[in-house]
Amino acid sequence: MTNADLLNSPRGFFLSFEGSEGCGKSTQIHLLRERLEAAGKRVEVLREPGGTAVGEEIRHLLQHAKAGEGMTPEAELLLFAASRAQIVREKIRPLLAGGTFVILDRFLDSTTVYQGMARGLPLESVRAINAFATGGTLPELTLVLDMDPACAYQRIHATGRELDRMESQPLAFFEKVRAGYRQLAQAEPERLRLLDAARTPETIHSEIWDLIQSRHHAV
Repeated sequence: MTNADLLNSPRGFFLSFEGSEGCGKSTQIHLLRERLEAAGKRVEVLREPGGTAVGEEIRHLLQHAKAGEGMTPEAELLLFAASRAQIVREKIRPLLAGGTFVILDRFLDSTTVYQGMARGLPLESVRAINAFATGGTLPELTLVLDMDPACAYQRIHATGRELDRMESQPLAFFEKVRAGYRQLAQAEPERLRLLDAARTPETIHSEIWDLIQSRHHAV
């Protein structure tokens, strides 16, 4: 596709999913992608951190590399921001300009909640770094899957697989995460919608589909 084609194409839709580990984001993203593609939409699912070659290297350092075990909250914040700056410019903006429905598994709200509210970094600094990284590119709708931290904690520990750095945090950390997301949803009700993640996947998906139809009339 040429630059002229990009400029003349109808703009896409940018949607992000948020929530604590174990809340069911992956399931809902999968269901939504299938339904959108069945409706004839071009869909791209990306993840944060990651989504680009640079971002995937950062993801490994943040989540799995032994070198990341002693990482400070400040370094963690800046690495997430670096991955975000890359994916916005390399992937999200061109995809939206080309009319693609972009679904992101986590975006800037994760950093506000995890590094700001749960890690305790100054929120003004977190927001300023997020703003620099995104350059004004924000989701049109953010769906927060809200679940009791103890239930989510049990889910991730019941998988039997090796947990990454973020999943290995204590329950008290995830309680702060949930409170943080609820605070954000209350502060930005037009963009962030809180969904009860304790319900069946089908019920949650139905609510998500209704929300998207109300925001994106081409679906």
